[in-house]
This record gives sequence, structure tokens and C-alpha cells, in this order.
Amino acid sequence: MKPTLLGGGRGLGVLVLALAAAGSLAAAGEAKGVKYARFQVAGKTACGIVEGDAIRQIEGDLLGPKKPTGKTFKLTEVKLLPPTRPSKIVALAGNYKSHLGDKASPKNPECFFKPSSCLIGQGQPIVIPKGTSKVDHEGELVIVIGKRARKVPPEKAMDCVLGVTCGNDVSARDWQKNDVQWWRAKGCDTFGPCGPWVVSGIPYDDLLLTVRVNGEVRQQQRTSDLIFGVAAVVSFISQHVTLEPGDLIYTGTPGTTTAIQPGDVVEVEIEGIGVLKNPVSAAR
Repeated sequence: MKPTLLGGGRGLGVLVLALAAAGSLAAAGEAKGVKYARFQVAGKTACGIVEGDAIRQIEGDLLGPKKPTGKTFKLTEVKLLPPTRPSKIVALAGNYKSHLGDKASPKNPECFFKPSSCLIGQGQPIVIPKGTSKVDHEGELVIVIGKRARKVPPEKAMDCVLGVTCGNDVSARDWQKNDVQWWRAKGCDTFGPCGPWVVSGIPYDDLLLTVRVNGEVRQQQRTSDLIFGVAAVVSFISQHVTLEPGDLIYTGTPGTTTAIQPGDVVEVEIEGIGVLKNPVSAAR
């Protein structure tokens, strides 16, 4: 049932075996729902595989071979960052019928761009800028591109996807309504919360998405209700704009969104991924 819509000697040998197993896990992660994160610790940026309440560091970034380094940190010891540093962020408008109201469904995915400078990670504040009177949350499934995609057919699109994560397409509704372009309504600094990590190998097109503000559920719907699913979106965009490894695609928000205010805490939770949590503050 779908939910109601709401708006070394021997020890060395053991170590080698453990690392080999870890390497196999990383290589097979896409088939096992592995969580990949980008994080900062002791002033340095690194990437790793999340395992329970810890993160095992890997060499390089999330877009290359995921070889373990042997270093492990508790999640409480690190600062989680947006999962990639994208060359571009593409976002979709009107990709759930529940968000369209009486409007007809689009014939093709309706896309716009958000600047990468809007990205923030887990726990970082969404800052309400001066001059806008209504800023809304928009909880969304975010696609993370893992391989270059150019003119990719739908049946091969998933080969280009590293995984998915949680996102919040924060939107200044008055600017969105009155400006000719959405550059500031959708692209202000901090208007792109994303994280806490990338998950691969789960059923991207059938996950429960829930948005809570101060613990109250404001949006809830399954991604199976997307008008255009993950493969269709990646394929369509790639016919016109080449998608590079690390690029992000916000897939659209369901239902009715509501305003957020300084002092609020917004959570975007997606089944199989986790919770993206951000406080809200006012610009100084």
C-alpha cells in the first residue's frame, strides 16, 4: 500500500584477507546497496564506505576504483560533505503529478540548472536570504552520475549512474513567480542541501521519500510515482547536455511544499538511503 500523500604473520594474513574482502565489497557495491560518502577529517577531504556508525576511507574519490586504505573513522568524528563536486546540477520541475495539481503532465522532463555553489552537506544551515518573503522545502531523490553520459539510450542509462542520495531543492517562491529566470529562486547559496551519502544498488524508482519540518511530516510519496524515472531522466538529459562523472540530477518534488523559517530543522529521508538534516537560519 502506498502512503497517504501529505503535502598480520597470521595477523598479516588476516589483514590481507580482510582488505581483499573489503576490496571485493567495494567493487560489488553497486549490487549490495553500499553507502559511499565524501567527508572531511582533520582538515583533509576524503571518501569512504559507510558501515554502520563508521566510515572506511578509500583511495581517491567516489568516481574511481574504491580501494580501502585501512583507515576507519567514526561518523561522529567526520564532517559529511556533499557527495561530489559536480560540473553541473540539473533539476526537474513537475515530475510528480501530485505536485502539478491541475496542470497536465509534461511530455518530456522539464529541466533547469542549479549552480554548484548552492550545495551544502549534512548539518549545514539553509540560509534564508534577505528580500524574499517565502522559501519552501522541496525534498527530492538525487541521481549521482558515475560515468560520462552522452546521447545514452534509456536501456543503457543505468550504466552511467553511481547511485542516489537525498536532496532539497530549496526555492524562494516569490522570486520563482516574479522573476523571468529561476537563477536566484533556486540557486541562492545554501539552496542545494545534498547527502548524507550516495547509495548504489537499491531500487531507485521505488523508494519512500519523506520530508519533515521540526519533526512534522510535510511531504511523503514513493519515487515509483515519478512521471519520468531515473533511466528516462538520465537518457533524456544526455541527448542534449553531456553528463560528467559527479554531476547531480534533482528529480523533482512530490505533493505540496510549505514555507520554512529561521529556527526550523528540515529532514529529507529516503528509504534505503538515510536522512539529510539541515537547520534553517536567517541571512545576516
